[in-house]
Amino acid sequence: MSDLNDDPGVQLLADGGGCPSPGLGTWKISGDIVPGVVHTAIALGYRHFDCACDYGNEEEVGAGLRRAMEDGLCTREDLWITSKLWNTYHEPEHVRAACERTLRDLGLDELDLYLVHFPIALAFVPFEQRYPPEWLFDPAAGEPTMKPIAVPYTETWGAMEELQRAGLVKRIGVCNLTVSLLREVLASCSIRPVAHQIELHPYLTQSRMLRYCQAEDIAVTAFSPLGADSYLSLGMAESDERLLADPVMAGVAAVHGRSVAQVALRWAVQRGTIPIPKSQSRSHLQENLAIHDFALSDEEMARIDALDRHRRFNDPGEFGEKAFNTFVPIYD
Repeated sequence: MSDLNDDPGVQLLADGGGCPSPGLGTWKISGDIVPGVVHTAIALGYRHFDCACDYGNEEEVGAGLRRAMEDGLCTREDLWITSKLWNTYHEPEHVRAACERTLRDLGLDELDLYLVHFPIALAFVPFEQRYPPEWLFDPAAGEPTMKPIAVPYTETWGAMEELQRAGLVKRIGVCNLTVSLLREVLASCSIRPVAHQIELHPYLTQSRMLRYCQAEDIAVTAFSPLGADSYLSLGMAESDERLLADPVMAGVAAVHGRSVAQVALRWAVQRGTIPIPKSQSRSHLQENLAIHDFALSDEEMARIDALDRHRRFNDPGEFGEKAFNTFVPIYD
């Protein structure tokens, strides 16, 4: 990678590693177009790709990565690849196999960062039965549900530490935790999480969590940094909740001659977070990358901060019951 201290597109982490920012989220990009999207993104300058077992497209992401490397657009050392441990693999004896399956699908020997996707432990589903296993234990049941099981998060974390010791992953981290659970991990761990991935956008500013993570030298990755748009088709957001249509955001964007998306991503970067917007069109990929050549004023940052509605779109306590007949809250 380039000189980490001078590159505004790279954020230094606690272990000295440099995470390219912004990254590209791969959730909800269908498998047939993923290789082309990844290849195009690398050609445009993306070096950070956020993946997950649950997205169901890691093989296709891997195909795009290989094609880009074969075409000489990048080397493996240029890339930052993140993936996530799914809920059905929280029992310590399943953690390594889950990571190895992700590595195989991506065509990699090592991940730059491996995260625990949710603080929700579900009953194990063997690979040969269903992969990715998704949320439901038995989708063919008359009234399918999840099957939560009792696995202390700290036990799962201990198995994550073993992955780093074994050289399968360079770093480990968490997602979607409360401050209290993150504090528990920090109090008991041997290897600290270097990153915490959370939903974060101007309608959910997460100021307390961000402050806590920064005090603990934990990088914050912001998923859904553009707000509601990815959730509209899932019935998890309303049309009047679109951040990209917000008049305050539009006003700031007009001052800078930028798009609302660019302003939202710039706001995220200036707060010290690493946004991972999802896009699949070349124009939006290019637009979302062009956020390091302008800056928002303190007054503009404050105006955007004030948009906070505490609106969380990705909440298992809500979608779990509506979509999967199971109440699995993780937030108060």
